[in-house]
Amino acid sequence: MPPRVTIVIACYNMQRELPRTIRSLSPPMQSGVAVSDYEIIVVDNGSTRPFDEGACRQWGADLRVIKIDPKIAPASPVRAINGGIAQARGELIGVMIDGARLASPGLVKFAMMADKLSDRTVILTVGFHLGSEVQMTSVLKGYDQDKEDRLLAQARWSEDGYRLFDIAVLAGSSQDGWFGAIAESNAIFMRKPLWNELGGMDEKFKAPGGGLVNLDTLARAVRLPQVSVVTLLGEGTFHQIHGGVATNATENPWDAFHAEYKEIRGHAFQNPTYQSIYLGSVPVNTLASIENSALSRLTPKEK
Repeated sequence: MPPRVTIVIACYNMQRELPRTIRSLSPPMQSGVAVSDYEIIVVDNGSTRPFDEGACRQWGADLRVIKIDPKIAPASPVRAINGGIAQARGELIGVMIDGARLASPGLVKFAMMADKLSDRTVILTVGFHLGSEVQMTSVLKGYDQDKEDRLLAQARWSEDGYRLFDIAVLAGSSQDGWFGAIAESNAIFMRKPLWNELGGMDEKFKAPGGGLVNLDTLARAVRLPQVSVVTLLGEGTFHQIHGGVATNATENPWDAFHAEYKEIRGHAFQNPTYQSIYLGSVPVNTLASIENSALSRLTPKEK
């Protein structure tokens, strides 16, 4: 019997980060789901430093690995993601374009719940960066993998994945918090027919890391006709530092990425607008970010 959900993850040279990502998505850490409920497809987009597959499999997830030859792998992960979507056995497909993102414990469970609301549901998750500042800033101040390893160990995140909220800040693309429209989701779920209707991720985005393709995907998805948009309240993804071309770049690549976007779409990128349904729970570790997000939406008079 096929799984209900497929999670497609793209990675490149993430020997340190990917095993933790898979651990966060595996049954011991994902609450309220069984191994048979979901599969994980990792598409290695031509890594020159392969990850330890055994380290990823030890947590008992239903895991498939697709490896693209470094000689033919493009700089953009878009083709890898679309290939993973094509291989998915689950009807509900979640895409994580960045394999360095840890998931909170209710991600899969609440995505499955949200999927029951409609067969045309776009399910979004808010993004966070590990550390006390967004990583574009923190890396310039000495934040590195060693410091992050110590931070994660001190938080004992593997005992309770919701502790990740205690050591993270909202990503720039989620800067308006839970109750604003986010610009991208690093775990976006839709049923396979919706992914097909969308045409997957647009392979015209060829910049390293995909450029603005993740933002483009969300913006196009929420504009599909008659969709319901659901934001998973109290769940999120957490970016590990790995030297990524966008999140961990010491020089902002926005201009180059935006130039590619304008060439493809014929206009400047604009943050999407949509009305969201909220579904989830409110673990104690999420209270501060939810409160701050709610307060930021109030006018000075309402405060």
